[in-house]
Amino acid sequence: MDSYSLAAIVIIGLASNLDNAGVGIAYGVRKIRIPWYSNLTIAFISFLATLLSGLFGSWLSVWVQPWIGQMIGTVVIVGVGIWVLLQPYLEKKPAQQDDDANALTRLLRNPEEADKDSSQSISLGESILLGIALAMNALAGGFNAGITRLSIWGTSLSVGIFSFILLALCAGFGQKFAAEKFGNRATVISGVLLILIGLHQLF
Repeated sequence: MDSYSLAAIVIIGLASNLDNAGVGIAYGVRKIRIPWYSNLTIAFISFLATLLSGLFGSWLSVWVQPWIGQMIGTVVIVGVGIWVLLQPYLEKKPAQQDDDANALTRLLRNPEEADKDSSQSISLGESILLGIALAMNALAGGFNAGITRLSIWGTSLSVGIFSFILLALCAGFGQKFAAEKFGNRATVISGVLLILIGLHQLF
């Protein structure tokens, strides 16, 4: 594995999980515990989402020319990066309907809603819904790895490991001011990193 591939795998792992850092800080501020087994469940869901989307991307790469695969991977990951950057602006608009996608997006912006029973702890069942919401960015990273022929297992492990580490470390961090500021910056950083990966692959 060359240095670029390794760097891309690490960056995808980080970019896919910056929302975890914001969610972890928000939970820490509200003193909502994330037991290790709930955190592990969330990390596994991100790992699995990355792996499945990576396998799909890899399967697709067999049927298209390498340059077409590079172009598709670039469009997908840059598109997701732009979508991530636009989220703060899109969320200011009144919701048209309360569908599943809106519910997952709202959960990321208001992570305390995952604590359905108000127990101040994320149970195993609650972690599944939160894990699905947090795994959305991982789908693009996995697909990009598969169609551009990066290591799918390496990318999936990177996403899973960073998911666990960032959520665990940030859950005990800071004050509400820090949580709000980091949450906003995490969205921007995540989007910019994804766009840069896509553009680098294109050129």
